[in-house]
Amino acid sequence: MKLPSPIQTYFDADERNDALIHVFAPDAVVKDEGQSYAGRQAIDAWWREAKAKYQHVIEPLGDMAEMDDVTKVRTRVTGQFPGSPVTRTFAFRLKGDQVVCLDIGE
Repeated sequence: MKLPSPIQTYFDADERNDALIHVFAPDAVVKDEGQSYAGRQAIDAWWREAKAKYQHVIEPLGDMAEMDDVTKVRTRVTGQFPGSPVTRTFAFRLKGDQVVCLDIGE
């Protein structure tokens, strides 16, 4: 599966447990588990807290769909949480080479 560059960068950085904040626009928004995180600082705090708490690994499953300006990627998320592993959809909205919105859902 050939992912757009910012999305591939997101998954690569997450896999390396490397700060992935550089893929987000300064005013980007992440929506996860009923919460919204706006701006790079809030997104960085969300990601670091989730990694520490769940020690999760995200694996793209090769299922990608593009509609309008949103790219949806089906993933398997494995970690230290009840029900692991789970399948989640990561819906990315891009602007140029940056993520402006990421909505993580079922």
